Amino acid sequence: MNEFFNSIIPGVLYGGGTVNAKVVFLCIGSAVLFGILISAVYIFTHRKTGYSNGYVSTTVMLPAIAAIIIMLIGDNVARAFSLAGAFTLVRYRSVPGDPNDICYIFFSLAIGVTLGLGYIGYAAIFFLLLAVVILLMHFTNYGQSKKRNMTLKITIPENLNYHGVFDNVLNHYTSFWKLCRVKTVDFGSLFDLVYTITFYEGMDEKEFIDKLRNLNGNLNITLVLTRNEDSLYA
Repeated sequence: MNEFFNSIIPGVLYGGGTVNAKVVFLCIGSAVLFGILISAVYIFTHRKTGYSNGYVSTTVMLPAIAAIIIMLIGDNVARAFSLAGAFTLVRYRSVPGDPNDICYIFFSLAIGVTLGLGYIGYAAIFFLLLAVVILLMHFTNYGQSKKRNMTLKITIPENLNYHGVFDNVLNHYTSFWKLCRVKTVDFGSLFDLVYTITFYEGMDEKEFIDKLRNLNGNLNITLVLTRNEDSLYA
């Protein structure tokens, strides 16, 4: 038994090239367990904003996949290049989301690589440290802006000269505004103006939108949080 646990520390592959099956299954099982724990942290920190089931499944499986790849490669350089070449054939698309989600992807990969090298104890330590940091940032709202930064999209007819039309309303309701983009839509019959704005404290958003509607001919007006501005640029 002692010999078995001692074999975990240096790694899965031995000098002779043979693999200890017990260690392999222990590392892969540990990777799945840590993946579940990482997904639990993700679910807890996103329980109010919502999350994708597919993303949760990814964080569960990714550590085990990374561990298997590392164990298969070992110290074989030729095998590493062959595997890299195989992965270049893989193509995937992802939907834009919270940039914070990429942190959990790297979290899962780092744990998987650590377990693939056989360092189960180090993986546990890394998980605890990073999980504590993530939870502390979540509970303290670290980095969260106190200002109401939003993105505003105003649709106007093509015959309306937008220069200076909305300046008075924007100056009254916002402490900062900037025109970021102008785009033609409906074969040039309409224009979309995209602004970045920061509201004054306590301002009425409905009243703000009503003022703008009086100026743009009652066409579409969209107001969203800045983090979701990608949907406006699509």
